[in-house]
Amino acid sequence: MNRESFAAGERLVSPAYVRQGCEARRSHEHLIRLLLEKGKCPENGWDESTLELFLHELAIMDSNNFLGNCGVGEREGRVASALVARRHYRFIHGIGRSGDISAVQPKAAGSSLLNKITNSLVLDIIKLAGVHTIANCFVVPMATGMSLTLCFLTLRHKRPKAKYIIWPRIDQKSCFKSMITAGFEPVVIENVLEGDELRTDLQAVKAKVQELGPDNILCIHSTTSCFAPRVPDRLEELAVICADFGIPHIVNNAYGVQSSKCMHLIQQEMFSYLSNQIKKLSEAYNERLLHTPHNPISLAVTLKTLDKHHDKAVTQLGSMLFTRQVSGARVVPLGSVQTVSGYTFRGFMSHTNNYPCAYLNAAAAIGMKMQDVDLFIKRLDMCLKTVRKEQSKESDDNYDKTEDVDIEEMALKLDNVLLDTHQDASS
Repeated sequence: MNRESFAAGERLVSPAYVRQGCEARRSHEHLIRLLLEKGKCPENGWDESTLELFLHELAIMDSNNFLGNCGVGEREGRVASALVARRHYRFIHGIGRSGDISAVQPKAAGSSLLNKITNSLVLDIIKLAGVHTIANCFVVPMATGMSLTLCFLTLRHKRPKAKYIIWPRIDQKSCFKSMITAGFEPVVIENVLEGDELRTDLQAVKAKVQELGPDNILCIHSTTSCFAPRVPDRLEELAVICADFGIPHIVNNAYGVQSSKCMHLIQQEMFSYLSNQIKKLSEAYNERLLHTPHNPISLAVTLKTLDKHHDKAVTQLGSMLFTRQVSGARVVPLGSVQTVSGYTFRGFMSHTNNYPCAYLNAAAAIGMKMQDVDLFIKRLDMCLKTVRKEQSKESDDNYDKTEDVDIEEMALKLDNVLLDTHQDASS
């Protein structure tokens, strides 16, 4: 609806009513104009009607949605399913041009504009999260592993002699496979145990750089977000080592935005609540919350009383939580061995060969509510009680079996004694 359309509408409906509707539309258009002018997140979130209006206005700018369009190229934004078209608000054509994903697509002005706005909003969000030095960014449909692989392949052109990537160990498959896929040899640096925490072994990193030679090293590949008791790598100290030896530094910052200083303030209350509730529950079962102050999201609680019996009880707890619809909690038994791309990791999932005990992970990330914590604690409590009860029953059964065997042995020995006595009396 434009000015002429509203004017025509006044001949059919009371002009006062039409003008009121026109003002309502202008309110939506004002929000859209501010977004296009500033390219930043609005102070207040949009309602669905504004979002749908904006998306519809952009979609009809793409050539595949032109009335009477005649497309004879190999890329015309055709779609066989109306369901798929509605699911994507009829943005069918796509963005970019061959070899340049950020280029404007002439036949898809609306999609290209949406892409530019998306990149601008994400850049603003990252700055709001505390990364003020960032200059540019673009959004692509790639997860952690492929993104890292492309980073390593890009560095290859600048360091053609390099064949190694120094990698402080984190037991996460995609980041490890990314180095293999890019054609490099990972050099695994084991973490060091400091209290309950697993931290970056800076001396081992520096020694390995000197041993292999800086020119033979593509980069140091560090990690920010991880499961406790591992904590984020010592990024600043690693950056100093990289600067001293002239080596690039690739940081795997998957999920890292939500654990920045700005985000930490938002989640701090929920993290403290989760920590306190887990601590209370763990103490009731003679366990303890591991002290990992350098990990701002993930928590870990020991499972020593389960582990001392056997690993089966530990893994059973994880299965019970999953079947009771507790997602995200992670049980880590001792002694797990995993081979990834030809490399064998002992103690896999614990980020080290020999962590002192089995443990359970839980995290307080953005969006978690107090009700989620309460429900998790309730279900964990029920699962622990069930596992303990089954362990106790199993111990009683084993005791009864042992007692029965002892009685049978005593009876057999008594029979033998009586038989010998009878034979002696007969002779």
